[in-house]
Amino acid sequence: MPKVRERGSTHVYKVNKISKEEVDSMVARCIYEEPPFCNAACPLKLDTRAMLKAAAAGDFKKALQLYEKATPFPLVLSAGCEAPCEAKCRLCERGEGLAIRAVEQAVARFGGPPRAGSVFRTKKKKTVAVIGSGLFALFLAGELEKKAYPTTVFCEQADAEGFLRAAAGFLDEAAFALELERLKKKDLQFVFGCKATAAFLEETRPAFDVVCVSEDVFTELFPEAAVAPELMFCEGETLVTGSGSGVMSAAHNAKKAALTVDRLAQNLDPANMRGQEDPFQSRLYTDLSEATDLTRVPAAGELYTREEAVREAGRCIQCHCEECMKSCAYLQHYKKYPGLLGREIYNNTQIIMGDHQLNKPMNACTLCGQCTVVCPNGFDMAHICASSRRNMVSTDKMPLAPHEFALMDMMFSNGEAFLARPQPGFTQCRYLFFPGCQAVAIAPETVKAAYQDLCSRLEGGVALMLGCCGAICDWAGRYEMQESTREFLLNELAKLGNPAIIAGCPTCRKELTESVGGEITGIWDILDKIGLPEGARGLDRPVALHDACGARGDAHTQEVIRRLAEKLGITLAETEDSGDRSPCCGYGGLTAYANPEVADEITQKALERSDAPFLSYCMACRDRFARQGRESRHLLELIYGTDAGAPPDISEKRYNRLTLKKELLWELWHEETAEMKLDYELHYTDEARQLMDSRMILTDDVIAVMNAYRENGEAILESETGLAVACLRIGNATFWVKFTEDGPDSYTVHRAYSHRMNVVRREG
Repeated sequence: MPKVRERGSTHVYKVNKISKEEVDSMVARCIYEEPPFCNAACPLKLDTRAMLKAAAAGDFKKALQLYEKATPFPLVLSAGCEAPCEAKCRLCERGEGLAIRAVEQAVARFGGPPRAGSVFRTKKKKTVAVIGSGLFALFLAGELEKKAYPTTVFCEQADAEGFLRAAAGFLDEAAFALELERLKKKDLQFVFGCKATAAFLEETRPAFDVVCVSEDVFTELFPEAAVAPELMFCEGETLVTGSGSGVMSAAHNAKKAALTVDRLAQNLDPANMRGQEDPFQSRLYTDLSEATDLTRVPAAGELYTREEAVREAGRCIQCHCEECMKSCAYLQHYKKYPGLLGREIYNNTQIIMGDHQLNKPMNACTLCGQCTVVCPNGFDMAHICASSRRNMVSTDKMPLAPHEFALMDMMFSNGEAFLARPQPGFTQCRYLFFPGCQAVAIAPETVKAAYQDLCSRLEGGVALMLGCCGAICDWAGRYEMQESTREFLLNELAKLGNPAIIAGCPTCRKELTESVGGEITGIWDILDKIGLPEGARGLDRPVALHDACGARGDAHTQEVIRRLAEKLGITLAETEDSGDRSPCCGYGGLTAYANPEVADEITQKALERSDAPFLSYCMACRDRFARQGRESRHLLELIYGTDAGAPPDISEKRYNRLTLKKELLWELWHEETAEMKLDYELHYTDEARQLMDSRMILTDDVIAVMNAYRENGEAILESETGLAVACLRIGNATFWVKFTEDGPDSYTVHRAYSHRMNVVRREG
């Protein structure tokens, strides 16, 4: 049997199969990092979600630290904030939104005493003057101090208390005292008793790099100039001003003015690179199904106590979008939201020389498309991973090892185990039954029963084709192999007169529709139309129906499967995720070959949906579930009264394919086949069988090693175990077999393993 070619040692950069623009467009659909609605509505960009989380945990110190990132004077802001965030709280859609402002007031009061700035902070070299008083001047001075600009405040008041009183006289005495202490601890210089006149401005301006004035001062100094509602600066001059009648407006405009100062001080255009400064509509999706506490915590007094604030903050549902991560075990395993993981996988494809550390995550995706269904914006992780695999293959950067066995298995199905014949008695057939390689490998008796039933009840003849549809090389990104498989199947179909295909597997139906085209119908549609055979019946207990990935987006197939289950008298147990939202079984995308650990986690995630036996209409799904110890049946097994039993290992799967081919050739077409018979006995321990299956080592590989040993007599004796060890290079790997010789022509295999090392024998 031919082997798949390993990549060359020299990476040749050829052509991209996925563009940066395509990835950017897809990554932009991921809204995981979108701010919550309350944050997006806040002009100051307060991280409300994090602040509420800290407050709910009783950590008011941390909550205050977060609040102080939005404003230098938390008591002033919380006392007069208009709280636009509250109207945007998602809880408003089902009940009462959070009392965010009340919690902010509690955070400002209980977060601890005002702190002095760090003495180790490096100050900027450019100096700034703030002329005037009021809320804007107060907030701007605080914002500039946070940015470490040496700032001097010129005001007409006699002292700091008067300056604060002119801005925040609405505070109660306790709050005023705390804010006055906070103001005095800030690294600000004050010049009191200054009257802002044109002469004063001319005298002051040369001493500072940037001069800022309040709206009142600007209006007095420049009565002909119009003051913008947010901020303005005089062209050619280092003069910044702002306005705002309310507390929030003043704080917002002060923050914008501070950014203008920052850019002017760096000799940058203040109109550019400002980022998102104003409120906006978040694209975040939030599932409200878990929201239970929909009524605000009442305040015993005018303000929340510490305990009341903790309870109210605890109502926050911490808006975030993790719909895909909640559903997908693959994303859960790598603990990364798809926008980030997709970007990293794309970047991995751009590495020309060096390690491609994202190959394993790239190959661990089942390509099932569940994420696209559950994502509010249709993020398609499968598309990114599949395109990236093709990219890596096209540039000779994809190692063969993760997919080699699966590709060889496909070649076996379309080679030694392949069969294409018209129904006996026909030269041209109206139909062709294509059961799929997994059905033939796992449940050959079911395939035989289904084919015989179709032949007996469909007019015009039913041809048979035992082979692989090409999904395996498609999943592996081997597009050249996929094209050759397509040509092979088209040629074989042409020999049979291009009959209408009856697919036994939804993945085969999907793959063949995309590759060979023509009329392709699922066997479930045929049975729904012609009726079930005599004796078909379901199980005597409820079963959980698992929808195959190949039927995702195919509402017709899902409906027909349920109709057949009803005809069989099956009671379907309720499962959380079914239909288009159904998870993968772990076989899709060759995950079981490339990353068995992730594949097992995916299978377990699928099985968590129900404790009932699982019913599937994809044989790979049936096999994956049975391997995890769950009772699992395929719909066709119930229809035809067969039972595939325990899951076969990889060698038994190949044996089943060859045996079915041999039996059908003899029973239906009366053709004999040659069999390979050993002239010695070869036995296997249970441990050897388990290791061979998990390490994807075939009995054919073991036989080849033993044949070489019998021919050359070369083996190593392990002194500790007493086992002989022989090896042989087969294709791209070296296979090792540990065995005992029980007699002249009898051996027992105890262990087997393989690696990609090449053993070189030297003479002498």
